[in-house]
Amino acid sequence: MVSCQRCGRPTCAECQRPAAVGVQCVDCVAAHRKESRSLVSIFGGRVAQGRPIVTITLIAICVVVWIGQQLNDKVTADLLYAPILSGQDPWRFITAAFVHSPSSVFHLLFNMYALWIVGQYLEPMLGRARMLALYLISAFGGSVGYELLASTPSSPTDYPTGWVTPTVGASGAVFGLFVAVVVLNRHLGLSSGPMIGLIVINGVLGFIVPDVAWQAHLGGAITGGLCAGAIALLGRNRAQLQWAALAAIAVLLVAAAYIRFESVHLPTG
Repeated sequence: MVSCQRCGRPTCAECQRPAAVGVQCVDCVAAHRKESRSLVSIFGGRVAQGRPIVTITLIAICVVVWIGQQLNDKVTADLLYAPILSGQDPWRFITAAFVHSPSSVFHLLFNMYALWIVGQYLEPMLGRARMLALYLISAFGGSVGYELLASTPSSPTDYPTGWVTPTVGASGAVFGLFVAVVVLNRHLGLSSGPMIGLIVINGVLGFIVPDVAWQAHLGGAITGGLCAGAIALLGRNRAQLQWAALAAIAVLLVAAAYIRFESVHLPTG
């Protein structure tokens, strides 16, 4: 019989598991895994070990949705966002972040590549739950930003305007993640030069390239920055307050979207 290097109890050949030094019994291996799962990151989230599951899942959903868009135009129509639809279909604030231009695979590929790069960095830092919350709230903030800044028609013939123009894509949420990296790195005393450069380049392109919803980029960026700022300021010792702060940001976005929608009176005639 060989003794477990961790607890010292004898263990048979079937129950031995290789360790860094010697072997461990199955009970100690299971206990170590349980302890590892409970490790807390610097910002209070459970340490995300291994593959970035949330990032991979978000990318997979976007890819599956895009394939569905190729098979049926109704997928795009049912999930896109336009400010005029805010009242009757409020879920579109979020679902639009999972839909991309059905006529260009590059729209999907660019956003998914950006999400993969930044997601791999943020997910271990924040933990899976906070990473998902940051993405979804930033996506919501991107749509709200588009609604707040969208132009409205001034006469019955003054169409189309931003108020009725649909928008799709994960770029608003991705911009939120970009800014979150800068905010969190600054809190940790780390450099964010390349990320700031990427934000500036993509921000400028939003004003130069046609059919790009810069309003959603701005809304997502501001929202992501606010979420990351709340997480960083509250820190790992006030994890519950972090969730309260994220919920408060989401509520403020809902209020802003509601007030803006109710204030718009479309011309008739």
